Amino acid sequence: MFITFEGPEGSGKTTQIRALQAHLQSLGVRVCTTREPGGTTISDQIRAILTSLENTAMHPRTEILLFLAARAQLVEEVIRPQLRAGNVVISDRYADSTLAYQGYGHGYDLDRLRLLLEFATDGLWPDLTLLLDIDPAIGLARKRHGGEWNRLDAYAEAFHHRVRTGYLELAARDPQRWVIIDASRPCEEVQAAIRRAVLARLQPS
Repeated sequence: MFITFEGPEGSGKTTQIRALQAHLQSLGVRVCTTREPGGTTISDQIRAILTSLENTAMHPRTEILLFLAARAQLVEEVIRPQLRAGNVVISDRYADSTLAYQGYGHGYDLDRLRLLLEFATDGLWPDLTLLLDIDPAIGLARKRHGGEWNRLDAYAEAFHHRVRTGYLELAARDPQRWVIIDASRPCEEVQAAIRRAVLARLQPS
């Protein structure tokens, strides 16, 4: 099973993924976690370029292609092999981030982006996507007070609001795959909602 976490900046994805991984492992589930961009030696090098505050001159098309390159390497080197081995794979962001950030955020055509994503992922899409939804102003404030502030965080707040709108629209169009979770609630409540959504798929009634 391939599970992805999506959401605006500061939604708490990394913390919640760690807690979910520990819970699933306590149930005897074999779990592999990864993140985007990153997750491989090559992808981590691309991540450094994408997130550096020194690269504010980066054009959005360049940004798109770098994200796709990092993702292609992650799919081939980590995600597909882990799925073939029968493991649950949990990724902190994946292809939907491109649709939300570069599509809705930057305003690029979603159909063109989907074609690029099909190529980069070789057609691999998640079984379940958990959207940790939060007001961008709250999420960005969280990142400013203890998070890893990077080039993408530094985009105007209006950009981040467009990203959130994009996520909500993507989720509404594919309710079979997406589950929206209110990430403004206490961490324990968010984790409980995540576990319910995941276990409903792993242990169907």
